[in-house]
Amino acid sequence: MGSALSGTKVIDTCGLGPASLVAMTMADMGADVIKVDVPPGSGRKGVGDGLVYFPEQEESTWDRNKKRIAVNMRAEAGQAVFHRLARSADVVLEAFRPGVMERMNVGYAALSRMNPRLIYCAVSGYGQTGPYRMYPGHDGNYAGFGGVLGITGDRAGGPPVMALNVVADMAVAYLNALAGILLAICARERTGKGQMVDISMMDGVVGLLAGIPGALEYPFTRAAPVRGDTLTSGTSPFYSVYQTRDQKWLSVCPIEPRFWANMCRAMGREDLVPHEFATGPKKDEVMDELREIFLTRTRDEWFEILIKADTCVGKVLDISEVFEDPQAKARQMVVAMEHPKLGQLRQVGISIKLSDTPGWLRRLAVPPGHDTDEVMSGLGYSRDEIERLRGEGAIH
Repeated sequence: MGSALSGTKVIDTCGLGPASLVAMTMADMGADVIKVDVPPGSGRKGVGDGLVYFPEQEESTWDRNKKRIAVNMRAEAGQAVFHRLARSADVVLEAFRPGVMERMNVGYAALSRMNPRLIYCAVSGYGQTGPYRMYPGHDGNYAGFGGVLGITGDRAGGPPVMALNVVADMAVAYLNALAGILLAICARERTGKGQMVDISMMDGVVGLLAGIPGALEYPFTRAAPVRGDTLTSGTSPFYSVYQTRDQKWLSVCPIEPRFWANMCRAMGREDLVPHEFATGPKKDEVMDELREIFLTRTRDEWFEILIKADTCVGKVLDISEVFEDPQAKARQMVVAMEHPKLGQLRQVGISIKLSDTPGWLRRLAVPPGHDTDEVMSGLGYSRDEIERLRGEGAIH
């Protein structure tokens, strides 16, 4: 039956960053993704952030299953190449500051006039509108403005804790952009028209507050969640991490009373069952006792004991352990493919499992410009035209 997005043409201008993962996921699911890179030496003066050539990232995992061409979009001839690409595209994906694509005459207004069915997704820190729209930023900045960073950490008196780059970059820029594009594709099936998908990472972080106990109710209760005192902040006996005898860690999360009771009995501490939701000094006492108990066995020993008791427990794995984990392997979250220069390379697998139209790894990433001639020929350019444009510096 093919893959879910077979026949969908996507233009990826995102360089490095979470939006590039959106294009990778669409490519994994069968879309024909053409990544447009900036040729070395074309620079970005007067263009804006994001148009950067990274030679050390020529074969990034994020660019697997994609074709890659190099186009100088500062040049009119390069813009004409991009226009020809966009006329037959389903999706254009970009992650520049607002106005960058417009200055190169390849923004939504220009492209949608050429191709009314085009879905144009712009991923930025603060969106295309509003007083912050031109501010630079990264995940931690957007998580801070969105309220999630301020309630992440141990105690209200301590500093907020950065959650790597998974809040704004992954949970928002990646998932929201992917969902927004697919929703626009669904809408186009009914209306025949494409549209602009405006993804703000700050917007998305604010949206995540709906899943944080107390945050969603704040406009009504005026009682804000306190850092370190939320249900899943890691400071409750029933939802925390505990170190084991071998200096490794377990994530212990038996929120439901039956799972808590199962854990306490398996540890020989049925006397702790009534104190799952203890507060004040008793809560600290229970946590201290659990810390001492977990230090009596190794991580793997405790996992076997507690998982057999039917409670919510997991190993805190190092990255090296994740790629050897039997569940990850069984679910094909570790896949391998032969690289012409580097031998067999392992990759993170495809996390979205579809029974009838699954995604698959067709080829590893290639360097910028690898497919320029093939793509240009497919657009109708002759060999002489391609060489002329290359000589002018419009393509690479």
